[in-house]
Amino acid sequence: MNRQIRGLALILMGCFLVLFVQVNLLQVGQTSCPGLVAAYDRSGCQQHLNNDPRNVRAITRDFSQNRGTVTSADGVVLAKSVPSNDRYKYQRVFPTGSLFGQVTGSFSFTFGASGVEREYNDELSGHTATQQLRTFSDLFVARDHTGNLTLTVREDLQATARHALGAKQGSALVLDPKTGSILAMWSNPSYDPNPLSHHDTPGNPVARLQRDALLNAPGDPLLVKPYQENYTPGSTFKLVTGSTGVQTGKVTPSNPVYPTATFYKAPVPYGAPISNFDGEACGGTLFTILAQSCNSAFAQMGTETIGPRGMVQGADSFGFDGAPPIDLPGPVAESTFRPLTASSSDPARDFTRDLPILAQSSIGQADVKASPLEMALVASAIANNGVIMAPHVLREVRDAKGDLVETYPIRSWRTPISAASAATMRDAMRQVVQSGTATIMQEPGFDVGAKTGTAERGTPQNRSNNAWMVAWGGAVGAMPDVVVAVVVPDVPGYGNNSTGAAVAGPAAHEILTKALAILHPAGGTTPSTTPAN
Repeated sequence: MNRQIRGLALILMGCFLVLFVQVNLLQVGQTSCPGLVAAYDRSGCQQHLNNDPRNVRAITRDFSQNRGTVTSADGVVLAKSVPSNDRYKYQRVFPTGSLFGQVTGSFSFTFGASGVEREYNDELSGHTATQQLRTFSDLFVARDHTGNLTLTVREDLQATARHALGAKQGSALVLDPKTGSILAMWSNPSYDPNPLSHHDTPGNPVARLQRDALLNAPGDPLLVKPYQENYTPGSTFKLVTGSTGVQTGKVTPSNPVYPTATFYKAPVPYGAPISNFDGEACGGTLFTILAQSCNSAFAQMGTETIGPRGMVQGADSFGFDGAPPIDLPGPVAESTFRPLTASSSDPARDFTRDLPILAQSSIGQADVKASPLEMALVASAIANNGVIMAPHVLREVRDAKGDLVETYPIRSWRTPISAASAATMRDAMRQVVQSGTATIMQEPGFDVGAKTGTAERGTPQNRSNNAWMVAWGGAVGAMPDVVVAVVVPDVPGYGNNSTGAAVAGPAAHEILTKALAILHPAGGTTPSTTPAN
């Protein structure tokens, strides 16, 4: 009899074990991403149950339970859940409104989540593997297991970016080149996520009406332009051309000496010449031509000094013809360098067949496109000894008690140039600020380098420009610790009033000044005391 009882007990224990494993596979393995391990590619998470359209339980669960807070790096609450008196127990609110709408995103029952609310939904709701294990260990303890997120963005710097751009439709992005932490990301127009997060009812469709209004609004406010929109980069791309020339050893601070000219024409019998801004004559060595933003010299550098294959490889190494990683959802704009009319799988061969297009591309025209994020990463490579760090907005996740759950893993993305090449390009960018087209970026007591961009669009009869400024700054004698990229697209007109220096420059300078004041409260002769991430 005892033997039979023991056998039955073993069978029952085996059944219980199988049931336990299956439940955990369903609860943990299939319904949540494995924490920040998958933060780089959330598409790899197998959320079969949560994504099943028949699963209304998951939707009701998320809107009927508490949700963690989202806080800026300087301690301002950007998103939180408050008790609700309607059909759901909690309402998601965003105290800063449109200031961080494109970062936090919204949390809508009708349209789903976006921004940080979507990317880190599992962390906020307490459904990552780590949080699920904590829940199991506290099975008999009533405890809040939601995650509270701290981001890398700062409210004071974000407000400065908004003020600096003012009524101009454009984008500004600020990042730490040493870690990839995004310190500010503003785009005008933006949107307020509060109405989109309203609990719609048939008689009060607030979220639906607001979304319809935003979809029809000018400037496409739902599009997060700093990383989801591409623009012709114009002369800011000369940083890529110059860096490629230095990295290949074909360009040094003293050679070649490019001829003083008003235009450049590729050495083929076809194609229009490339003129310098306002028909000016310029030429010389690397530091001089970057300071002057000399079209003729950089067109010749890309076409003849570096050549088609070198330019393609150089642009690719900086991330062109691809999309930079970022821990935010939605399509990331793929920057482009290769010609859109390519007739073969080898873009270098296509450029060889059309050198005038290569000449245009070498100065950031033709089919070249880049997002503000991409151009900020180009500048960050130069600022960070040739290494581009993966950009991100999350700093850390803590539980309701304040204990650390996860920290965003800092990692490098690309290394397009060596530390020596980066140092040379920093010297060249300093010259642009000291005596070139970006003197507006001078900040007494600080080390600053920059590059302007005025990308021509349209026809001579209907001319407009994309006005750019990219810059880095830091304490004198130390490595730069902040990068700023600003673009104001489709500025009408021609001449000095529509250039990158005139239009994007004042905004970039205001943002850089604020960032340097935050990072170096004692002035530019002391190293940063602000945590990098």
